[in-house]
Amino acid sequence: MPTLVLAAHGTRSAAGERSLAALAAAVRRARPRHRVELSYLEISSPLLADVLPAVPGPVVVVPLLLAGGYHVHIDLPNVVAEHRPDALVAPPLGPHRLLTTALARKLARAGLRPADTVILGAAGSSDPAGLADVRAAAHLLAVRLGRPVTAAFTSVGSPSLDEAVERLRSAPLPGEAVERVGSGPLSGEVVERVGSGPASRLAVASYLLAPGFFHGRLAEAGADLVSEPLGADPAVVELIWHRFDQTRTRTAVPNTWSAVQTA
Repeated sequence: MPTLVLAAHGTRSAAGERSLAALAAAVRRARPRHRVELSYLEISSPLLADVLPAVPGPVVVVPLLLAGGYHVHIDLPNVVAEHRPDALVAPPLGPHRLLTTALARKLARAGLRPADTVILGAAGSSDPAGLADVRAAAHLLAVRLGRPVTAAFTSVGSPSLDEAVERLRSAPLPGEAVERVGSGPLSGEVVERVGSGPASRLAVASYLLAPGFFHGRLAEAGADLVSEPLGADPAVVELIWHRFDQTRTRTAVPNTWSAVQTA
């Protein structure tokens, strides 16, 4: 039976490490007969580079990453190739409908109201494919909530979180939802509110797994409410095991992920 190795990015936040440890514990409880190891690509310990050679038997690595980017496409494959070339590597967690379920649940617990304007707040990436993954997640959340959702980024990516908050603070009330296909600083919006009158409250859905630097940036952006990171939400646990099962039975090469992202 393959060992599930969870590969998180790593964080300097003690609260973030506790949250990821709680997620790993929830994953173990879901299938107690499976061996589950938590590892990190950098900063935190144990490092993936140390865990992989120490695990006997077959290994499936599931990245605890919500979108594509450098860590998914370069860093992680390099570590696996050097330390455990026989390991299978799953796609990143997002975008996926189960993450949409977790996001909607976190927003509801934070007090989301029907008239609130929603931003999906993510860390960002220099990889356009990673940004596209976040925008796809925003689209899934918009469909689930039945309202526009803007993808915004705290580090690299457009629009920045500050730009999105400033823009939406002065946006009109919802009238008609339209697909935004133009260019400019907010071209990443899934849909745009049109109508008349000022916008109501701003809610930020945290598209992060754990607290830390980036969640702190979300909290400081000036929104009226910010949901908690996804953490050990049951839907996240279900998705991790889905990625594990999907990868065990996949016959394509490990990096062929595009067809299975939202499945």
